[in-house]
Amino acid sequence: MQRRSLLKAAALPALPLSGPAIGQNMRARTLRMVPQANLTSLDPIWTTAGVTENHGWTIFDTLYGLSDDLQVRPQMAEGHQVSDDRRSWTIRLREGLRFHDGEPVLARDCAASLARWARRDTFGQSLGAVAEAFEAVDDRTIRIRLKSPFPLLLEALAKPFANASFIMPERLAKTDPFQQVTEMVGSGPYRFVADEYISGSRVVYAKHDGYVPRGEPPSRTAGGKVAHFDRIEWTVIPDSATASAALQSGEIDWWEQVNPDLIPVLRRTRGVTIEVINTLGYIGFSRFNHLNPPFDNPAIRRAALHAINQEDYVRAVTGNDPEAWRTCHSMWPCGTPYGTTTGSDALAGPRDPERVRGMLRDAGYKGEKVVIINPTDFPTIGPFGQILADALRRCGMTVELQEMDWGSLVQRRVSKEPVEKGGWSIFHTWWPGISIINPAVNAPIRGTGERGWFGWYRNDRVEALSAEWLLAETEAERGRLAEAIQQESWQNVPFLPLGQFFIRTAHRGLTGVLKGTSPYPWNVRRA
Repeated sequence: MQRRSLLKAAALPALPLSGPAIGQNMRARTLRMVPQANLTSLDPIWTTAGVTENHGWTIFDTLYGLSDDLQVRPQMAEGHQVSDDRRSWTIRLREGLRFHDGEPVLARDCAASLARWARRDTFGQSLGAVAEAFEAVDDRTIRIRLKSPFPLLLEALAKPFANASFIMPERLAKTDPFQQVTEMVGSGPYRFVADEYISGSRVVYAKHDGYVPRGEPPSRTAGGKVAHFDRIEWTVIPDSATASAALQSGEIDWWEQVNPDLIPVLRRTRGVTIEVINTLGYIGFSRFNHLNPPFDNPAIRRAALHAINQEDYVRAVTGNDPEAWRTCHSMWPCGTPYGTTTGSDALAGPRDPERVRGMLRDAGYKGEKVVIINPTDFPTIGPFGQILADALRRCGMTVELQEMDWGSLVQRRVSKEPVEKGGWSIFHTWWPGISIINPAVNAPIRGTGERGWFGWYRNDRVEALSAEWLLAETEAERGRLAEAIQQESWQNVPFLPLGQFFIRTAHRGLTGVLKGTSPYPWNVRRA
């Protein structure tokens, strides 16, 4: 307790608790939050990093949103029409949409944004493969022309997680999708305050006075996004004890992801609410670099599958709280329609390092170095790398654990170089269950190669099965195809599934916090 008391006393000296009335009024109108990690990448189309996704939802908006019951609802759109042959979709923008720079949102902005998104996002790539054009008919009308029907088009535009189809001005949307956009201009309820952004320390958003919310009640990413605060300030605090002390003292209002070991003390703090807003939980991942040895060899990836014990991973990131984790011997999230254990024999039974050594020898492993890049400032990811490094070493692999902050890791994982030239072999992360629920959105399982998610897994059979899934007419047929993708994935192992867990969020004196995968800033107000 001495260490935590010291940290509490030293925490956030720049955030005064009292002052002149004008300062107190500003404090009341400011929402202060500790995000899950440092924000280093600003472009939510360029990266799938969760903290960048949260940043994206704060400043951007989408044509369609998704409600709590997972139904697609118009958001920036007023409505749409579909041609009889289902090969032309016409979307009408609602009135009053303006970007943060004061310019009106026009159809050409939306068309350019969709075209860029469709080259980067997994679901977007599926749509892009059959899209002839994203075009503007007039200032308020967007037309999507298709080579063949795409039944899930609205679901693609409404996806509420990584690489959402955020709308930005045409001049920014024309940026190469494999290059970052650095100027942040959206049309959402808050705007990014660029001159107050300090990576590693502070991110600031201000209320967008020109935003006109919809009239419906808010529900996940749909409905009326009403901004009740004039400012939102993210304060990056890597030390969990310091973040906890700041929440207890009222210096911050919201801690996005609470460390499990600090939950008991927070539960005893008057006015602090602890809850789970992502009810489908998170799935942990070990992601291989499929371009370079040794994990360009599927037999070596299969051997690694036999080295992991999911309990070790989910216990480590939940403080061994039995209510916060479960094993999930599936390539799909457990508790969802496709989350079966079919074909998961490799994860069953006791772990045997000697057996894995033999599998590695048979697969042709020659002692190549395995570089695991791992975050030091992300408590729900960092333990994964440490545990896997130990497990692979016990199985005879040459492992180097390179630890760094999450922002640096996000930049590093872009590299396709071999480890001798600064590349990597494995990194760890998690995905919200809803964001990998089916073949349309599950970036890690898809086999799009160098067009795909970091690790660049290629599997033409998975892509063919996914294309069939997108066009299937019945849920029974979609279920059959999803199971075939799972069976193929057990054989070629695009990643190691590390189990399912739940991360709690904590806030003080707030009401209106919505369910979802991100800490959505709209609807939140002081209790």
